[in-house]
Amino acid sequence: MRVALFLTCVNDTLYPDTGRAVVRLLTRLGVDVDFPPEQTCCGQAHYNTGYRHRAEPLARRYAEVFAAHDAIVTPSGSCGAMVRELYPRMGERARAEGRGDGLATALAPVVPKTYELTEFLVDVLGVTDVGAHYPHTVTYHPTCHGLRGLGLGERPLNLLRAVKGLELLELPGAEECCGFGGTFAVKNPDVSAAMGTDKVRNAESTGAEVLCAADNSCLMHLGGAMSRLKVGMRPVHIAEILASTEEESPA
Repeated sequence: MRVALFLTCVNDTLYPDTGRAVVRLLTRLGVDVDFPPEQTCCGQAHYNTGYRHRAEPLARRYAEVFAAHDAIVTPSGSCGAMVRELYPRMGERARAEGRGDGLATALAPVVPKTYELTEFLVDVLGVTDVGAHYPHTVTYHPTCHGLRGLGLGERPLNLLRAVKGLELLELPGAEECCGFGGTFAVKNPDVSAAMGTDKVRNAESTGAEVLCAADNSCLMHLGGAMSRLKVGMRPVHIAEILASTEEESPA
C-alpha cells in the first residue's frame, strides 16, 4: 500500500512536530509513508471565505499530487473534512455552472482514499493499541469537523484508552465548539474568545495535565486561551501522544 502524508499548511508552518509524530507512528506500525513535497493548501480558507473558484486550482493540485497513492492520511479533521465533504460539492457546482465534469472527474479518485489519522489507524490498519506510552492525565476535545463532518466518534477515544500510563478524563461539554472556526475567529473575535474560554475552563475542571485534540487549528486557539487565562495545562495533538513510547515518552 502506498500511503502519503498530507500534512496541511497549518501543520507545515506552525506544527511540524505533529507531522514527524505521524511518520514515527505509522512507521512503527509497518507503514511506509511518502511525503510528496509538491503538496500545498487544500483550499479550505478560500472556500469558506467565499472565494470558491479560487479554491478549485488547489483542489486540482491535491488530486494531481496524491493520485498515485492508495491512501492519503492527514492529522487534521478540518482539512480531511474539506476533501471528503466539500471537494465533491466543488465538482458538482462546476458541473452545474456549465464548466463540465473535469473537476469532478479529477477529484473523484482522491476523495474516498483520504483519511484523518485516527480513521486510518482504526478503519484501515485495524488497530487501537498502537504501542504508545504517555504517563499523563488527558482530556479529549472532539473538534467540530472531526465530530460532525467526518463522524470520528469513539475512534480517538479508543486509541487514547489503549495508551499505557494515560488516564483519560471526561471533558464536560465536549461536543460544544471551541470557537475557532477558521475565519469565524477573525470575524467574530469576542464570541470566539468567549467560546474558547468556556472550553478551556471545562478542560481545567477535569484536572487534566493535557488537552488533546485531532486538529492543531483548534489547539492553537485553545492554547492561546490557556496562555491568557494562565491555565496549568497544555494542548497536545493526538498524533504526538500516540507516537510516544516508553523509551521516548515526553516529561
